[in-house]
Amino acid sequence: MPGVQVHEVQSYMGRLETSDKESVHLVENEIQARIDNIFSNLERLEILSSKEPPNKRQNAKLRVDQLKYDVQHLQTALRNFQHRRYIREQQERQREELLARTFTTNVNILHFRSLCSRSHSLSEKFQARHRHDSIRLLLGDVNAIKVEKNNAMC
Repeated sequence: MPGVQVHEVQSYMGRLETSDKESVHLVENEIQARIDNIFSNLERLEILSSKEPPNKRQNAKLRVDQLKYDVQHLQTALRNFQHRRYIREQQERQREELLARTFTTNVNILHFRSLCSRSHSLSEKFQARHRHDSIRLLLGDVNAIKVEKNNAMC
């Protein structure tokens, strides 16, 4: 019986790819319910296989293990599909948000750039003044510098 159920779930897995956005959740829930049902049936089969005669027990246990393995792969395939769907939906939402967003010029950036250029030109003036003063010091014109600084302070 679980072998037949595994084949049914495999056929339902094909429906996932062709389902529309509204019904894909229903198909996923149906598949998950069937997988859970198969797992519960396998637990009972495991108990029954342990009660088989010794000459048949190994073969029965092997078949139950193979079915478990198949169902675990179906469970993993369902999770992978759900993960890919979630990523796809998230990307669609982000795309829609970007398309709906209105972009404008940022006045603050333009103001910041003008402040930076003023600051840079002021810095250049100070550096030029410092170079000029350094040259005068080297030439020994200390008194002229003191007079200029006193005039500037007033």
